[in-house]
Amino acid sequence: MCCAGANLRAQAAPSGQLRTLTRDELDVVKVITRQEDAWNKGDLDEFAAAYENSPGIVIVATRISHGFTEMLAEYKRDYPTKEAMGTLSFSDPEPRVLDEHYAVLVGRYKLERSKKAGGNAEGAFSMVLEKTKDGWKIIVDHTT
Repeated sequence: MCCAGANLRAQAAPSGQLRTLTRDELDVVKVITRQEDAWNKGDLDEFAAAYENSPGIVIVATRISHGFTEMLAEYKRDYPTKEAMGTLSFSDPEPRVLDEHYAVLVGRYKLERSKKAGGNAEGAFSMVLEKTKDGWKIIVDHTT
């Protein structure tokens, strides 16, 4: 499982050695930590707060969606109950701060839920985040 305390502070570098994450890298990873917490509380509005509230955001999953309003409506349609939402965990986060305004985050997710609620799912994700006055916000989310 991802994102608890010290697990955020060190990450394997390409050489296999551990390195300390920068403040911005930690802040980028905290975006999905907050999402994980919100999801597992059954709070889709709080989960969606990680995204920039803009018609310009892009979500790539089984289809391509545009805009915050459409994205939130789809989440609420696809996950109408806490049982349908199950338990979400993120792992293996790899943040890359591109400059003072943009970052990329890749990692893995796992969704555990009953067979009746849709069954388990897992895969990888990549996100582009923009640093705003309200902190880092997801502007592109590609989940497989």
